[in-house]
Amino acid sequence: MEHEADPRIVIHGPADFAAMHRAGKLAAEVLDYITPYVVPGARTGDLDDMCDAYTRERGAISAPLGYKGYPRATCISPNHVVCHGIPGDKRLEEGDIVNIDVTVILDGWYGDTSRMFFVGDKVSVKARKLVDVTYECLMLGIGVVKAGATLGD
Repeated sequence: MEHEADPRIVIHGPADFAAMHRAGKLAAEVLDYITPYVVPGARTGDLDDMCDAYTRERGAISAPLGYKGYPRATCISPNHVVCHGIPGDKRLEEGDIVNIDVTVILDGWYGDTSRMFFVGDKVSVKARKLVDVTYECLMLGIGVVKAGATLGD
């Protein structure tokens, strides 16, 4: 029995993969750009504004901004905020850990990444361990991704 191709499934080629790569690279560059500004006293809203401006200057837009009413360009999640924290007036403090999540749209393609930051030098042993263990889990998960692998692997 022969199966017909599902017309909803798009098979991408080299040009599409290159465009995906550019979008992902820009998202990573936004995080590289903002890194030196993630310091005690920085307002999360100011960091968001800077990420948004950097993204726009490079011909892209923020995917979260306006999505289902989301008011900001990034998600900035300090300390106990697990994910999708809304940037605003909160100032980062010495010893905080903070995740900045960036999703850009460049030429119709999405690039999405995040990075965890230590704010200052006085981050607790417990917070450092949390970040280290979650990173180790991420790397172990990436290590098993391959063609034919299942979610249970």
